[in-house]
Amino acid sequence: MSAQGVAVLLSWLSCCGWALWRYSTNTPNYLIFSTRSTIKLEYEGTLFSEWSVPETCSVKNKRSPKTEMRCSSPGFQKIRPIVTGPDLEEERYLHVTSSNICFLWYYKIIFRKPLQEYTFSHSSLNYATYLEFYQKARIESLLLTTLAGFHPCWGFQRCQSITSLPHIIIWIYDPENASPNELLWNANKPSLNSIILSKQMATLGQRPVIYTYLKRKVYLPFIRLKNGAWVFSVPILTDDVLQEFKGNNVVFQDCFIADSLFLLTFPWFTIPEIPGLLPISSPQGSQLMSNWDACAPESAVVVADMETFQTNDSFHTWTRIRVPPKILTSNQRHSVSDVTLTQDGIFFLIHGILYIRTFTAFARLGKKANLPESGIIGITTRKWCWIKYLMKAEKRSNMAIWTRHEVYLGYSSLEFSRLTTTKTLQKILNISSAATLTIHNVEYTGHPFELALLLNYCVQCNVIKKVHLVIYNEDTKQWTYQDFALDVTVDSFINLYFLYSAMPELILWDKKKIYYCYHNFTDTGVLQMPTEFGSVSRDSNIHAVFIDYYGNIVVKMENNVMFYFKINIRDAVKLHLWTNNAAKSLIFLNTSGQIYLVYVLKNGTIYPQNYPLSLELDSVSFKTKEKCPFMAFHYNIFQVFYILDKGQNLSIWTRIVYPENMGLYIIVELYGPNILEKKYKVEFEITLEYCTKTMTLTFFQNINYEAVDDYFNLQYQNTGLLLLQVRPSKYAKTCLLPPKMFQIAVGCDSSKHIVVKGFKNKDCLSHDFFYIIEKSYLRDRPSKNLRVKYSWKKYGCPLRLDFREKFHPVIQLYDENGFIEDVEVNFIVWEIHGRDDYSFNNTMKKSGCLNEAQTWKSMIKLNKHLPLEAVWGPENYKHCFSYAIGKPGDLNQPYEIINKSNYNHLIWPIYHTGMYVFRVKILDPNYSFCNLTAIFAIEIYGLIPSPNGYLVFSFLFLLMLLFFSTLIFSYFHYMRIYKRYIYEPIYKRERKQKNY
Repeated sequence: MSAQGVAVLLSWLSCCGWALWRYSTNTPNYLIFSTRSTIKLEYEGTLFSEWSVPETCSVKNKRSPKTEMRCSSPGFQKIRPIVTGPDLEEERYLHVTSSNICFLWYYKIIFRKPLQEYTFSHSSLNYATYLEFYQKARIESLLLTTLAGFHPCWGFQRCQSITSLPHIIIWIYDPENASPNELLWNANKPSLNSIILSKQMATLGQRPVIYTYLKRKVYLPFIRLKNGAWVFSVPILTDDVLQEFKGNNVVFQDCFIADSLFLLTFPWFTIPEIPGLLPISSPQGSQLMSNWDACAPESAVVVADMETFQTNDSFHTWTRIRVPPKILTSNQRHSVSDVTLTQDGIFFLIHGILYIRTFTAFARLGKKANLPESGIIGITTRKWCWIKYLMKAEKRSNMAIWTRHEVYLGYSSLEFSRLTTTKTLQKILNISSAATLTIHNVEYTGHPFELALLLNYCVQCNVIKKVHLVIYNEDTKQWTYQDFALDVTVDSFINLYFLYSAMPELILWDKKKIYYCYHNFTDTGVLQMPTEFGSVSRDSNIHAVFIDYYGNIVVKMENNVMFYFKINIRDAVKLHLWTNNAAKSLIFLNTSGQIYLVYVLKNGTIYPQNYPLSLELDSVSFKTKEKCPFMAFHYNIFQVFYILDKGQNLSIWTRIVYPENMGLYIIVELYGPNILEKKYKVEFEITLEYCTKTMTLTFFQNINYEAVDDYFNLQYQNTGLLLLQVRPSKYAKTCLLPPKMFQIAVGCDSSKHIVVKGFKNKDCLSHDFFYIIEKSYLRDRPSKNLRVKYSWKKYGCPLRLDFREKFHPVIQLYDENGFIEDVEVNFIVWEIHGRDDYSFNNTMKKSGCLNEAQTWKSMIKLNKHLPLEAVWGPENYKHCFSYAIGKPGDLNQPYEIINKSNYNHLIWPIYHTGMYVFRVKILDPNYSFCNLTAIFAIEIYGLIPSPNGYLVFSFLFLLMLLFFSTLIFSYFHYMRIYKRYIYEPIYKRERKQKNY
């Protein structure tokens, strides 16, 4: 926001309500708060006299409500405004550090947006012409997509793969000497100071890179320092959005550059404001309501009592969401009771009816969408982002809708289905039909697949009702009744918010109380609030509870008083006043993982403001003297998703350092199916009155899948998703590191695939062609030859071999990160078009078989009802190296199983050439949960194919006929010439006639 906008905000806040003061710096998110920082102080109120600061700090103008301060010494600095009057303003203990971090990375992401290339005048555009403009822009952008290789995400539909390579321009800037545009974060190019600083740092060896946290990839700039900036080109991946700017440890004037986190997500197009559309809002005087995308927190929507606002960049820019006229009445437009934001659009709940606002339309959702026409009491979306997960079911919901007696789930592309009813739940939970059971509230848990229902249960329902909780798993389709019950009055409404934890842990609240449920409902109670909460709660109600990934929990009252506690903590502290009680505000999470406040002003505008939660907590903790019980908590868990295949294991370690005699230990919590075995190892050490405990955990499976009765069922039972969390046994509000939570998936990694070594698609001309397979070479011996189309795209380049060359396939395993290993286990090959005119050089006897081995012929005979590719695989594989398995037979048959070390080769017939397209399949049942297959092609050359006898005879007959016909024709032709000249002289003598 501009300086004028800030002035409007401050004047509005200071006109009435409480007096308070706050501070700010030029650094975004208060990342640098040191002796080098300029700290801006501002007081709201009319009783200000002067600032009280310690001797180590200097103030530019003590008697000005808005001034600047610098502190020469690090430490906690006591700052307080002195006011005229009997009351004292609260003091803060600002923690000023002596960090050598002085500089920051400034970045700008440039997307190619075909839609943005169209310019139009809002004053001359109505809704109908806007739709026409949108269709034209979309058609032309698709042409640009084809030409430029870029596919934009239209409306709210998010792409699921790489669609663009945006340019990321970065440079180094000094917040204390930056330009106004750089401080407002809207600069398009570096300022003069930033250009000089970037060039100087580059001269000293600064080479920035972009590091991705989830896939741990490193990207280098494709344009090195030019005009004071580096330029990167990084693909946008939905499963690798968390990234960081990293630089070398280069120092300039004793200052380093701070690494900066950011999210690189697909751009969402903001719904434009079109003249003629009408505002949509909540009822007059109601509190703000909001929702944001769990995996893109910068995309959010806010509903106020005068407008609805939407942003795609953490309210750096925003638009008003409005609806076409004549769809809603004036009362309906100002009666929004709930709002959610998904990939498909913005959903509004109005008078029990669900509406959706997309990029081009505003529509009511009812029976046609498989939803109730009315009676909807709530909607919600997921609160935690899980980009990667392993799911057995076909799909996962992203939205829940419920009435008093039904629950519906929403999926992408506006697909909805009913999940359950209260009658069904009564039967599942064995609840008496005489009792009244209704749905109270619904919320997604911290688990990727689980959904929780709060149920009202009562018999007479006059004064008190019980609230119970059940959890539904979308993957296993199972309901779990939790050991939780809460007695509340009939008119009470309970909100709930699940924590980012492995075990189901949640916070519940009504207007006045906050309840906690920790450690899978084994630790429950009412949160202990500070003594001043009583007076605050009498004047105000709980407005919202904010929880982030670091375990921070902020309780915001309607009058903007805020309280703080942390995950697994049972008491809260009151934070310093930051916002006037006359303001309407909300708490959000930005792309750097830091919280910020959003204010909706009376003039219909919106203003974001960074909030220094860590500094405010340091100030409060300095007065309460609360300390973290441990000194350090480390682990080697660098990912949030690990996947284990057959034969693999996962080893992690975690270490805690704490003062002697504290008696701390490490707790490991595992939530999910019992499909992994575990080994623990704990090491203990005491040094200089500090204890160090290190725990090493190893997770593995020890199941033999070979020759089992039901291979696929055994695999299904032993695959799934587990959530694991490691945490200290004691915790405090001042502990910086939260418990570490991550997933362990057991099953098939969808990115795994195999290839046959030696085949490259660059070794041949890419074209399709047809060839004929002689019927006698086919396994089923059909009556006709088979005409086959060779698809280069499917089969790649064939490997050309002389018919005398044997071929031993070498199989290689790859995943999304590249080569893993050469496959050493057994595999089989077969020609996909049915050829069987090839064989193997090893016999069963030579391979060491004690009984007759499996062959394609025997497996086809046993599984006549199955297609060729399904008759033989890991599900029915049995080896031949034991007398107890199989039956005696002819061991001189070809051994048709290959592995890396048995030197079994494919051999070819010597009397003809041919084209073979093989499919290879991993046969070992203990190698992978994945059905690993690959295709390769081999072209045999050497001898000319034997011709058909009839064809040869016909060709010779025609050749002889042509020869004799030519001979006879030439004989008669020359005879005619001979006869002509035998009677006529060749040379005629010309006689001259005499003239008389």
